[in-house]
Amino acid sequence: MKGANILVVEDENIVALSIKNKLEMMGYSVVDTASSGEDAVVKADLFYPDLVLMDVMLRGEMDGIEAAEKIREKFDIPVIFLTAYTDDNTLERAKIAEPYGYISKPFKEQDLKSNIEMALHKHENEIRLK
Repeated sequence: MKGANILVVEDENIVALSIKNKLEMMGYSVVDTASSGEDAVVKADLFYPDLVLMDVMLRGEMDGIEAAEKIREKFDIPVIFLTAYTDDNTLERAKIAEPYGYISKPFKEQDLKSNIEMALHKHENEIRLK
């Protein structure tokens, strides 16, 4: 879905900028970036993006998993985790947030694009069925 609006949640500014640039080269629009879970929830409400790309470990009290749960519950916005954490404990915690994808860093651009397209398509179908 070219032109989809995406919120990038990443606590390392240089990584967030790199992801933003890659997404824009793929034809997506990055509405904003956030570096904490709390900020992610506020910006999801403010911009209501089509999708959120969320790191698991973030600044602040709220990690990416907790932020993803709140975003899903309050706004029904799909979240894809983009993280370096792939241990069993983190994966089990992440399942609770019902993400639309889980991509490990470093990632291939094609993997990112494929996951985004599948998540957007799945979410559109879920809305249609409601």
